[in-house]
Amino acid sequence: MPALRERHTPDLVIVNGENSAGGLGITEGTAAELFAAGADVITTGNHVFRHRDVYEYLDREERIVRPANYPHGNPGRGHTVVDAQGSRVAVINLSGAVQLKVARSPFAEVDSILERIGSSVDAVVVDFHAEVTSEKVAMGWHLDGRVAALFGTHTHVPTADARVLPGGTAYVSDVGMTGSRAGVIGVKRHQALEAFVTQMPVRFETAEEDVWVMGAAVSIGAGGQADSIEQVLVPAAG
Repeated sequence: MPALRERHTPDLVIVNGENSAGGLGITEGTAAELFAAGADVITTGNHVFRHRDVYEYLDREERIVRPANYPHGNPGRGHTVVDAQGSRVAVINLSGAVQLKVARSPFAEVDSILERIGSSVDAVVVDFHAEVTSEKVAMGWHLDGRVAALFGTHTHVPTADARVLPGGTAYVSDVGMTGSRAGVIGVKRHQALEAFVTQMPVRFETAEEDVWVMGAAVSIGAGGQADSIEQVLVPAAG
């Protein structure tokens, strides 16, 4: 994080902490580690409720969000507003509806949130935690010109389509993961291979070799639209 901060000089750092707790979900302890490393806001995804002892923390800590289109009674919040060097930035977390469980359409949910936020913020950033690229691309076009950036997450593999859409929204279908490229989407490769080959249950462990940091750096102008997007793909060592 120090080297990345020196290179990009970010005003706001958003980290998806979805799998920070041993590869599944998040805990108060792992969230604290991410904040200590320099994260300003933590987004999550479909594993956010894996550890029951995090529920109270999700309600209490305003800098962490879970998918907004989950049931309203679930722990946590779907969006938050934070200060970034004098600018008010809303961070929205959404889950895709294709092959994932949600209570409401992510398209209708984000429309509702943006209507409620109105002009009270200077910029909006969305983490769309979704399974299929078609739903992510569609969401990019749906929000083009209405949010500063839409980062796709969940599939762990970075896509090569980072760009600023015509309306001024920075978009990438998947920013990738921070984890081992020597495994299979973060899992030790021999365990993943065993599961695929034998079609039997296998206990997965987190791979630890050849760890890379993956993400994207977006420059946002005074009007709340993106000027540029640059993918971040760097080895964690060194």
